Amino acid sequence: MIKTQGLTHIHLVVRDLQCSLRFYQGVFGMQERFRSGAKMVFLNTPGSQDLITLNEDPAEAHLAGSAGGIAHFGFRLANPSDLDAAIAEVERGGGKVLSRGEHAPGVRFAYIADPDGYVIEL
Repeated sequence: MIKTQGLTHIHLVVRDLQCSLRFYQGVFGMQERFRSGAKMVFLNTPGSQDLITLNEDPAEAHLAGSAGGIAHFGFRLANPSDLDAAIAEVERGGGKVLSRGEHAPGVRFAYIADPDGYVIEL
């Protein structure tokens, strides 16, 4: 067994770095940690060790938004009762709601898409 400290990051190919930065910073409050070159930014949720890498690579732009076998990734809301407010924030930030419902009684969820079309579960 390999011992890890958990998942370190998700790397997303994006079409427009500034648009994606505005979305993840504005909607999820993620903060820029560092850059690698002019077109790759590492963000994380304050107080956590998670990272999302946004990479505007013209050679891979055609891949932006494609799932490659990964259906979605998720963010756990600090307060599950804030789901409606979170959905409104997603829409204000340029994302869209794909579906919403309950996994079980009282366990609400929403699937949203970021500006590139990546699916995120809240």
